[in-house]
Amino acid sequence: MDMDTRLLRHFTAVAREGDLARAARRLCLSQPALTRQLRQLETRLGTELFTRTPAGLALTDAGTALAAAAPAVLDAWGAALSATRGAAARAERVLRVGFVAGAVDGGCALARRIVAEFTRRRPGWRVRLAQAAADDPRAGLADGTADAALLRLPFPGQDRLDVRVLVTEECWVALPAAHRLAAREEVDFADLLDEPFVAGPPEPALWRDYWLAADERDGRPAKIGAVAHDARAWLRAVAEGHGVGLTLPSAARSCPRADVVHRPVRGVSPSVVGVACTRGAQVPPVVRDFVQACVAARDEPHARA
Repeated sequence: MDMDTRLLRHFTAVAREGDLARAARRLCLSQPALTRQLRQLETRLGTELFTRTPAGLALTDAGTALAAAAPAVLDAWGAALSATRGAAARAERVLRVGFVAGAVDGGCALARRIVAEFTRRRPGWRVRLAQAAADDPRAGLADGTADAALLRLPFPGQDRLDVRVLVTEECWVALPAAHRLAAREEVDFADLLDEPFVAGPPEPALWRDYWLAADERDGRPAKIGAVAHDARAWLRAVAEGHGVGLTLPSAARSCPRADVVHRPVRGVSPSVVGVACTRGAQVPPVVRDFVQACVAARDEPHARA
C-alpha cells in the first residue's frame, strides 16, 4: 500500500496534541482540511484511528498502534531524504548552509569571511545560504535540508549537534518611538518586566522563552501583547505599540524604522551565534571544512561581528 508521508505527519501531530484545533494551528492548516486528511488516511487503512470524547480526540487501538510506529517511519524517511539531498548537493559541489534571522544578516562581514575561507579550502565549491522560517531554530538541520547552519544559541536539540561559538552579542530592546523608555540611552530589564512583549511562535518553546528572557524574570510570566511569525511582522507589531521585544544591535542596523527605537539592555544575558552540524563519524569532510572555515574566520585578526 502506498502511503503519503504528509498524511502520516499530520496524523502524528493530531495524536500528539489530542485536539484537532491545536494540531491545525501547529500545522498551519484549516480544521476542515486536516479533518479531510485524517479521513483519507483512515480510508486507506480501512479502520478508524480516532474517536471523539468530551475532552477532544482519543486514539482507537489501531490509532495507538500507528502513533507508536509512525515516528520511527518518519525519522527513517527523513534520514533517507537528508542523505539523498545531501549527496546530490555535494555531487554539484554545493554546500547548503541554513541560518536564522539575525545570525548572519547583521554580521555580513563575518559571513563574507566564512565563505572566502571555505572556498579557499574547497576550490570549486560554493555555499548556498538559506534563511529558515521563524519556527525552525535549527535552520534545516532537523529535516536534512541544510548541511550546516549558523544559529542563535540556545536552540532545541543543541546537545545532539556539534556546535562552535562564533559571535557573542549584547541584547538590545526594540521600543515604539513614543514609549516612556525610548529617551533613555540604556534600559534596565527590570523596567520591562511589566511591559507586554511581542513574542515569536509558541513552538519551539525554548526559542520563544529565550527571547522573552523567561529565565531572568524571577518567576514572573511574560505578558504577550502580540505574536509574530517573521521579523517584519515582529517589528511592525512593536511599531504599532503592541509590545516591546528583545533584539540585537545588528538587527537594529539592518532594519531601521523611524517609529521604532533600539536601546541596550542591562540585566539580560548576551546572545550567541554558533555554527552547527551533525555529530559523529558520518559527517562529510566538506562539512567539517566549513566548520573549520567558520572558526578561522572568527579568529582572523581584527575580526568583528
